[in-house]
Amino acid sequence: MTLDQIVEETNHLPPKQVAELVDRLTLNLHHAMDPQIEEAWKKEVGRRWNEIESGQEKGVSAEEMKTRIRGILSR
Repeated sequence: MTLDQIVEETNHLPPKQVAELVDRLTLNLHHAMDPQIEEAWKKEVGRRWNEIESGQEKGVSAEEMKTRIRGILSR
């Protein structure tokens, strides 16, 4: 499976599953995380998710995020 195919498949997953996938990949890249730091991040992610779900904050589309990332990487 190519990277593009994997990304395309994630477009069909619920946002929480995508977040879980990103979390797992990040941990694999950076090895094990300190349990206290991991717990703090889980709380932060939960807080941010609740803000988006409640409408308090607005999320960013995948396309907008790709555009932003490309802009950062092209600097």
